[in-house]
Amino acid sequence: MELQQDPTLLWFIAIYGIIMIGIGVFMSKKVAGSEDFVLAGKSLGPFVLMGTLLATWTGSGSISGGETSMAFSYGIIPSFIMMLPTLIGIIVLYVVAPKIREHGKFTVSGILEAKYGRTSRNIASVIIILAYVGIVSYQMKGFGFILNLTTGMSVEAGTMIGAGMIIFLAMIGGLRSVSQTDAISGFLMVGGLIITVPTIFIVAGGWSEIVANVPKSHMSATGGLTTIQMIGYLLPSLFLLLGDQNMYQRLASSKGNKAAKRAQIGWLIAMIVISPSISLIAFASRSLFPNIDPGMALMATTIAMPVAIGGILLAAAASFIITTGNSYLLSAATNLTYDLYGKYVNKDASDKKLLSMTRIFIVMLGILAFVIISYFPTVLSVQMYAYTVYGAGLTPAVLAVFFWKRVNAVGGVSSMIAGVVATLTWEIILGKPFDVNSVVVAVPVAVIVLIVGTLLTTDNYQTRQVTSNA
Repeated sequence: MELQQDPTLLWFIAIYGIIMIGIGVFMSKKVAGSEDFVLAGKSLGPFVLMGTLLATWTGSGSISGGETSMAFSYGIIPSFIMMLPTLIGIIVLYVVAPKIREHGKFTVSGILEAKYGRTSRNIASVIIILAYVGIVSYQMKGFGFILNLTTGMSVEAGTMIGAGMIIFLAMIGGLRSVSQTDAISGFLMVGGLIITVPTIFIVAGGWSEIVANVPKSHMSATGGLTTIQMIGYLLPSLFLLLGDQNMYQRLASSKGNKAAKRAQIGWLIAMIVISPSISLIAFASRSLFPNIDPGMALMATTIAMPVAIGGILLAAAASFIITTGNSYLLSAATNLTYDLYGKYVNKDASDKKLLSMTRIFIVMLGILAFVIISYFPTVLSVQMYAYTVYGAGLTPAVLAVFFWKRVNAVGGVSSMIAGVVATLTWEIILGKPFDVNSVVVAVPVAVIVLIVGTLLTTDNYQTRQVTSNA
């Protein structure tokens, strides 16, 4: 089937954009201070919280990378397997959520500082900013894919428009507005996918026709990937989710533990619907459009379906891309404001000043994200890189705060440094040997250094602590 633009679909994107901007402007008027901007005044109920968790996690990483690229490039079974890290991560966060709320911190860096000291906070802030700017960058490109499909506009120009929307929505109302637009987007996406799956299978001629038009390897358990390569695709999303500052901030923004638990259960159920649906749609797209960029697989199906259904799916895809982008951009800017600016540049900054600086940093980091995406060949490549920098650099140290009382500053800080160094060495210096993602090396290195560093220094570290306290 020929991939031809359908400008009619642009109306659905335009309507979605107008609604989101309207909500953002309206909710921005309710922002009373920095806590309102960053944590929505800790007022999120279960339905809004579920929607914002769902929309923040499932963005361009799933729609242009993740399950979509995996189904298109390697087959349906590997794509289904990509759902497992998310389900496991949600279950673990369900256990950790009450402890997250107890800490009452704006950032993951603040949680780490309470356990490991100021050095860990500084390192964590840099890691979060590097990883989150990368994640924001491929949300922008995902929106560029959408405009390319609908209008024929170049992906680069569409990416620029996506960057503008992401930056604006994050800047205007913070989490107070982002959480509301996220919730609407989350429910829109679930509905859009449920409608699309049976429709695209009818358009593609049914399961037997789809299977006949894809490579034989796409029906195997690994799609031609080795076990190590498959693990390399699974671990980054798991370790990002387990330590994701966005999720921690949202759980801390809930009305209470009861609301957080209900929201997480709803999130889990929604992901059981969303992930397989994305996989099936992208797999059908492989049969219809065998020669397109893997990142465009899901969105390409919008032009093969009736305009109303294609438009709903496209608007839903756009919604997840925009909401994920502004969420990660807001979170990265929060680190710059509270962990660097507020700690070192202006320790006596007023609440109003912190709020204005957060908005300025949102714009600066948004521009940086737009520049970065031009250096990565595919959405999946930058996704795996960004996830691993964060997952290996922070997650082992963060989880140890909640699950291992014995862990100390030496183990935590050393683990963070080791995770980042291992990732950069494998990806940049060694050039990603054997085509295996760096997470396979970086996460084990970070965990080993955490354990060994703690065990070797526990007695000496405790002795110094007692001496300094005396």
